Amino acid sequence: MITGAEAMVRCLEAEGVPVLFGYPGATIAPFYDSLRASKIRHVLTRTEQGAGHAASGYARISQKPGVCVVTSGPGATNLLTAIATAYSDSIPLVAITGQVATRQLGRDVFQEVDTTGAAAPFTKYSYLVKSAADLPRVFREAFHIASTGRKGPVLIDVPVDVQRQMIEFSYPDGVSIRGYKPPHAGHPLQIRKVAEAIRAAKRPLICAGGGVFLSGAAEIVRAFAEKFRLPVVSTLMGVGALPADHPCYYGMLGMTGTTTGNIAIDRSDLLILIGARVGDRAITRPDSVEKTTTVVHIDIDTAEIGKNVGATIPLVGDAAAVVSKLSEMDLEGDRSEWLDELDVHRAKEREKMLAKQSKPGFLHPGAFVRMLSERLPENCVYVADVGQNQIWSARNFRAKNGRFLTTGGMGTMGYSIPAAIGAKAAAPERCVVAVCGDGSFQMSMNELATMRQHGFPVKIVILKNGKLGMVLGIQRSAYGGREFAVDLEGSPDFELIAAAYGIGYARVSDMEAAEDAVRRMLESPGGYLLECAVDPEEGVQ
Repeated sequence: MITGAEAMVRCLEAEGVPVLFGYPGATIAPFYDSLRASKIRHVLTRTEQGAGHAASGYARISQKPGVCVVTSGPGATNLLTAIATAYSDSIPLVAITGQVATRQLGRDVFQEVDTTGAAAPFTKYSYLVKSAADLPRVFREAFHIASTGRKGPVLIDVPVDVQRQMIEFSYPDGVSIRGYKPPHAGHPLQIRKVAEAIRAAKRPLICAGGGVFLSGAAEIVRAFAEKFRLPVVSTLMGVGALPADHPCYYGMLGMTGTTTGNIAIDRSDLLILIGARVGDRAITRPDSVEKTTTVVHIDIDTAEIGKNVGATIPLVGDAAAVVSKLSEMDLEGDRSEWLDELDVHRAKEREKMLAKQSKPGFLHPGAFVRMLSERLPENCVYVADVGQNQIWSARNFRAKNGRFLTTGGMGTMGYSIPAAIGAKAAAPERCVVAVCGDGSFQMSMNELATMRQHGFPVKIVILKNGKLGMVLGIQRSAYGGREFAVDLEGSPDFELIAAAYGIGYARVSDMEAAEDAVRRMLESPGGYLLECAVDPEEGVQ
């Protein structure tokens, strides 16, 4: 016989969980007491939201569900933003929360909150466990649900008395959930229709979304594009599906995307969406696309197909499985004229981009991101935060064989540092760089303590302009230039912050100094903070 808390630890061990991220409290204390005897590594983050983002970063690099654990009440509500962020981007998480005793549920006692009810809109599924005997089944199902079909977060809410109950422990060998049968291979008839559409198209175009990474299909999509000479653009979440200098890649689409990427969308006669939701920031005029373009939408989630852009040929299935089958077919065609046209646009855009110069005393953010990414190791993980820094990063990051991580659906500021910690926990041997603005940095700079305590040598770049730049841009374009509540005056001295947390530091305001500073940052064995001065007047274009 073991306690429910011990059973929870045994469940995580049975799932092969090597690390989890959390913040303890009274209602999750029995679990933490049992965790002490386990070989599972616990990373104490400095906020519950940080625990969720770290679990997200871990999941995206390990390709396994990330695990985060917090207590009830404010611990759980603080975690909700990270859960919603993971849900929007289809990141597999298992979030464990403590809860008040079952006899106290619904009585508004100290630190009680309806966690499962609050999280219902942005979890794949949630459990309120009222008997310890159910824990093995619940954990087995939670990991299965989180990591299959359209991936996403699953919540397990465990009252403190359930954690103390005694049970005979046995972990299920398999899972059988009535009504939960995620599609995988794709319907053969629809695959043939897609093949026919590709053969008939004069200007076909692949749009790679985040689902390409979630299905492990990045290399498959790359080989598919190469084999049949198909041009590729990406959404924000699909950046890096092809290396930036790949001849088939034409940039990111959307309102803050590349000119070439958007021209490709407008001119294509066949748009093949792979694992992409293509929300309002990706395709701003879906009606015009639907009228002029045959749209193929490949997605594991039926609900996503046609949600934002009407699909001429819907295809429900796993991206890796579907594209692999398409690769086996004869899809040859003469696309030289179409590719030549896109090559001209891409060359002009690159020439224009390289012509932009830094102003005295400031770095041009696009030029800096290009220089930084060119000097990063081949397999580096680049984590962009939210704000202008995200757009500068997405447009200018020169992806190689590493990963570009950010939060696209929710756009959560403060994501990059804890997510980078999670990525480093998943791949200790890889370089991990977090890039943020001075606004987003101050939303999670307390996680520098997590880096120091647990030995995560993450490199952090702050593109500092002293403003909430994205909001300022909106105020200038849509509100008559009336600037309000966007000045970050009062921000701390970042050099002193770095010293306080015992990490390296440098500040740069010109490209020559920046190149040397980046070299020293990457050679540094520990964590590092590089502050880059950016003109407050610099926009995202």
